[in-house]
Order: sequence, then C-alpha cells, then structure tokens
Amino acid sequence: MSTYMNPQRNLLIDSLSLETQRRLLPHLEVVPLKQGKVIAESGDIMRHVYFPIDSVVSLLYVTRDGDSTEISLVGNEGFVGIALFMGGESTPSRAVVQSAGYAYRLPARKFKEELARHGDLQELMLRYTQSLITQMAQTAVCNRHHSINQQLCRFLLLMLDRLSDNHLLLTQELIANMLGVRREGITDAAGKLQKMGVIEYTRGRITVLDRAELENLTCECYTIVKQETDRLLPQPHTHHHHHHTNVFRHSA
Repeated sequence: MSTYMNPQRNLLIDSLSLETQRRLLPHLEVVPLKQGKVIAESGDIMRHVYFPIDSVVSLLYVTRDGDSTEISLVGNEGFVGIALFMGGESTPSRAVVQSAGYAYRLPARKFKEELARHGDLQELMLRYTQSLITQMAQTAVCNRHHSINQQLCRFLLLMLDRLSDNHLLLTQELIANMLGVRREGITDAAGKLQKMGVIEYTRGRITVLDRAELENLTCECYTIVKQETDRLLPQPHTHHHHHHTNVFRHSA
C-alpha cells in the first residue's frame, strides 16, 4: 500500500473533530490530479467532492464564445463541490486543475450523510462558503477596476498561498485564460515584474523572488480576501497532528 506523505494536509479535513474524521476516513481516497483535468463540468451533478492537498483547482465560467474567466481558486484551504452543500447539486462553473498534485476524494453520498448530522462539517462548510463568496466578489471587483499588472500580482499571490514552494508551473496562456484578458497583456505584465526582479519567468514556470514586493504592487483585493479567509477558516498547524496517513487508500 503506497502512502502519500505530505506535510501540507487539507485544512478543512484537518480541522474536523476526531469523531467526524473517523467516520470519513474509510471513504476518503487520495487521487492524483493532472494539470488541465476538469473535475467538475458546468451543469453536471457532482458524484464526488474534492479536498485538495497540494493541488490547486480553479473554478471558471466559460462563455458561449469559449472565453473563460476564473471566479475563484481552491487549494488545501478548501474543497470543490459547494453546490452539493448548498443544495443545488450542479453549478454553472467548471472546475479545472490549475496546479497538479493530489486531493482527497469523497463520494457525494457520504458527504451528504455527514452534513445531515448537522455537526462540525456543516458549520465548517458554512464558513468556507462565506470565504468563497468574498473571494468571488473581490475577483469581480478586481477584474473590473484594477490593472492587469495588479490582477496578475493578486493571482500569483493567491497561487503562492496554496502551494508549498515559490515555483508556479503556469503558462502565460493559462494565466490569460484565468484572468480573462489577452495574452499580450500578461506577457507585458510578467515582463515588467521580471525586470523589477520580482519574478523569474521561463517557459511555463514562474519563480517568485520577492513576495513582499508582489504584495506592494497588487491592489487591496488580495489582502481583503486573505484576511477574510484567515478569519473564517482554521489556521494551519494549530490543530492536532494525529494523522493516520496509512489509512488512506491510494488510487493510482
């Protein structure tokens, strides 16, 4: 049995009571998520919910013409499948893996059974939903009112917060699709950041060299979302680290 050891767990799973964790453990499966994989298509009823461990998933809206804009990013602070919690079953957004890695997958049926107990999972989901609404609202404001440079900085910071190192495997095309802007705009913005020594950009890979400067350059949108997420969600490393890693089934 191969186990997947990662010091970064999923914070939502981590912060559930031991009792709830024990009930969910037999049904949580660690699955690999490849970059670009669609784990939930718009309009489909989800059969599973996903709790990213070291992967990042982005929720996007796709227009009839095929243009896309990201409405939120989900990493190890969250989960994908909010429609099942809210009672709508499906959603008009598409969930695409932005950064490859692993996630816990839980059958929708088990997720709903646990919610029906009205215990700590339900309370946590409410808080997470509120933080997601803040992120979506702020993204809308940012995309409408702030420069592409600021949007790029915000996007890079949100990604950094969800990954364990400062390397982001992202093409300019992918970022342009996420932000719903033309690729040339991203090329210019990334070029400026590189000249300033804030990032190093090689094909398909961005390394953040100066995070503090990135925070200076971005708009208030990043901080507002970060503060709200920190306020609503449990913080890493404050909870019991009793991880029975070996009980997770690993699917190849």
